[in-house]
Amino acid sequence: MRRGGGIDRPYSPQEFYGAELRRKREDKGLTQAQLGEMVVISPQMIAHFEAGRRKPRPEDACRIDQALGTDGFFERMRRSLDEGRFADHFAAAAEMERLACVIKAYGASLVPGILQTEAYARAVFRAGTPVYTHKDVERRVANRMERARILDDSDSPVLWTLLDESILRRPIGGRGAIAEQLEHIAEMGRSGRVRVHVLPFCAGAHALLESMVTLMRFSDAPPVAYVEGLRTGRVMDDPDMVEACQSAYDLALGDALSSEESLALLEAVSEEYKR
Repeated sequence: MRRGGGIDRPYSPQEFYGAELRRKREDKGLTQAQLGEMVVISPQMIAHFEAGRRKPRPEDACRIDQALGTDGFFERMRRSLDEGRFADHFAAAAEMERLACVIKAYGASLVPGILQTEAYARAVFRAGTPVYTHKDVERRVANRMERARILDDSDSPVLWTLLDESILRRPIGGRGAIAEQLEHIAEMGRSGRVRVHVLPFCAGAHALLESMVTLMRFSDAPPVAYVEGLRTGRVMDDPDMVEACQSAYDLALGDALSSEESLALLEAVSEEYKR
């Protein structure tokens, strides 16, 4: 997933596709010319694919999967290039999320998307768009719910989530919606599916005050960090930057409540909203 000396701007979906193609090709010990010969495409076109300048045709993607033994990976990714399911700044991170074996997410002011309920997500999308249509909001909510389905699989990633207490106290979507949201997170934690910690107000300053962050580890690739702000996001794979983000996460985790205390707080606040 590396590109040059590290990522200094967000991947576009096509750039991510190209970076993965190059990595898989190099893992197989193939040159661009050799891969091109196997899939009946010129080496120049392979270079365009890998640089993110061109999208392969669906039939080309199928032949690439056959040549690299990637079990439909590039065909599925090729379809996603046309679907536009996520904002450009998040598209690469969304694909990486599906490939990760461990995800550690910190929510500064919002529940991480992968844990959001429908009502909560709907309120977030409506609040963030000055003019919206019901159809567009529902499409975005459906995409977010589909994204969360990776947690349903037995081989899905291990998920840690660290939540600022402000998330619990802001009634996004109304009292009923936030009560449901907090209850959902608590249920996921009680089931053992997600490790949940809350950073309480009483902790004061902590290492993640400046930004949300998601850390992802993979079984066959170096780890990455994803940070996000208003209408922007950045995937970082530079080892020093990823290590700095991991250290900040660990420091903040040390200031958080225990898992049991955190779940109890989520449940208590959810009950307060219900009353």
